[in-house]
Amino acid sequence: MPTLLARCPRWVRRTWTAATATLALAVSLLVAVPASGADSTPGCRVDYAADQWTGGYTAQIRVTNLGPALSGWRLTWTYGGDQLVTSAWNATVTQTGRSVTAVGTAWNAALPSGAGTAFGLQGTWRSAAPTPTDFSLNGVPCAGDGTVPPTTPPTAPGTPDPTPSPADCGGAALCTDFEDQTGTSPSGGWRFTAPDCHGTGTAAVDTAVAHSGTRSLRVDGRAGYCNHAFVAATADLSSVGPVLHVRLWVRHTTALPSAHVTFVSMPDASQGGRALRVGGQNGALQWNRESDDATLPAQSPAGVALSRPLPTGSWQCLRFAVDTSAPGLDTWLGAEQVPGLHADGIPTQDVDQQWLARTTPPRPTALRLGWESYGTGDDTLWFDDVAVGSAPIGC
Repeated sequence: MPTLLARCPRWVRRTWTAATATLALAVSLLVAVPASGADSTPGCRVDYAADQWTGGYTAQIRVTNLGPALSGWRLTWTYGGDQLVTSAWNATVTQTGRSVTAVGTAWNAALPSGAGTAFGLQGTWRSAAPTPTDFSLNGVPCAGDGTVPPTTPPTAPGTPDPTPSPADCGGAALCTDFEDQTGTSPSGGWRFTAPDCHGTGTAAVDTAVAHSGTRSLRVDGRAGYCNHAFVAATADLSSVGPVLHVRLWVRHTTALPSAHVTFVSMPDASQGGRALRVGGQNGALQWNRESDDATLPAQSPAGVALSRPLPTGSWQCLRFAVDTSAPGLDTWLGAEQVPGLHADGIPTQDVDQQWLARTTPPRPTALRLGWESYGTGDDTLWFDDVAVGSAPIGC
């Protein structure tokens, strides 16, 4: 079977109907690897989270090295059903029969002792798709006893994630979990702003809801044309690159409306300061360029179907990479690279044909988090564990 490159192809589509309700499985495996003598030596931990529907699935896989440092890693496992991997990201994945091998990419190949990395894959199945349990890292078993702990129950609204990601994000130009905020109004490296006009939307530091720690930014966004309420980072991002990577955790209460809304806004020097925007339209995530109102994907039924909704009532990891040297970008929701939110420089009908009509590469200079409505749509949003840097930043 040919190697599956670490990018989710543009043509991958997911059909959502009432008959194919989502089944979410979160599995965490932590076992001791047998060593010589009576003692045991820790080897590895694998967290396997699957989103499964009739005939298909995606999986987010995180591997943590609990042994000596590795300059390169190879994770193997065997599917117990008839799962077939069709694409992958953040790793090169191959499959022979039921045996699957994932190998790290250039940027995540090294795994120091105690460090972890995450990758994702998408695939199909027909009759059965049980969770694999026989993971091995560089030939050393991670699950020698074959046990699988029960799925972690979902948390109630307002409850911090039971396994939050750390705010540590290496040498990123911007990295915060908002624990340095001391009052109810954003301060320090963050300030309230309404770029064009301000209606009734508000922003505050929230100590009741957080992804990690005890604080987050809360924005109560209001409907109505040109009703802006954002919290802007004071950090200058104009030299971050050549690829600007953003990672943020976001939680909101109301499904994205059919009208156009924005919750991430980045002033763009290539547009004379007008914004490069992440938000929604027709119920799904989209990119929007303020200068010409281009969208990614195209707002056609086929284009919207290639995007994803932003789930409500739970923390979601949203990541994107903006190429400042070429008109290209990528977007991930959790472990999934969203097919409709991918521009690769080759115009594709219903995806990035309109977006790539403008050939000047973007040059974001700042980051704003909040709410901007162009019609209907109130929403309450929380932001936490925000990072911006020149290298990929995981969830």
